[in-house]
Amino acid sequence: MQTECRLYPASPMPPTELIERLKGLASSLVSDVFGRWAGAPGLLPVSGLAPGQVIAGPAFTVRTRPGDNLVVHKALDIARPGEILVIAAGGATDRAILGGLMGQYAQTKDLAGIIVDGAVRDRSDLDRVSPPVFAAGISHLGPYKSGPGELRCPISVAGLTVLDGDIIIGDEDGIAVLPRARGEELITAAEAKGEAEAAESAAILAGNWDRTWIDEGLKIVNVQASSSN
Repeated sequence: MQTECRLYPASPMPPTELIERLKGLASSLVSDVFGRWAGAPGLLPVSGLAPGQVIAGPAFTVRTRPGDNLVVHKALDIARPGEILVIAAGGATDRAILGGLMGQYAQTKDLAGIIVDGAVRDRSDLDRVSPPVFAAGISHLGPYKSGPGELRCPISVAGLTVLDGDIIIGDEDGIAVLPRARGEELITAAEAKGEAEAAESAAILAGNWDRTWIDEGLKIVNVQASSSN
């Protein structure tokens, strides 16, 4: 018996140059220049991410029933090289949405990464044969394969709205999302913030880091020590 899988049109791929610039940044920089709310708390790297590695690419969005991965298999079949699978699985961590075999298949499709608002399993296998995986948890319990689901649709992962084609950055701090229409603007701003932070780091090493802004923002109230009888 077949179950419905709604498939929306694919979004245009972003320029390669834009993605390469993003790989030289960090999720924290993107979050800072985008109102400090562009991240999905709790979706952290669980496998395949080398120290200091940054992944970036356009989102291929997937919405599935919690604990079910039928439409995730279909997403792997049709995903384009360089895309990042972003799977809305309701945040449920009792059953794994994918494991080593699906991670290995994602690698053969040249996906840039996998993000699961849910659980995964086979962590060692994923670490060995899969693109970097971010998830909400780990569970050895396997998924159902019944559907239904939607592909390339608007989704919410860990409270963050993601549209198909939005640009994802992921590193050891987690993930951040840039709306595709604002990619150039936000990446340019993040690059400028990265340069400013590099200047601050140099100032720390030189012993002249400007700390005057702290006292400008605080009103210090000195509290007198109480006398003891």
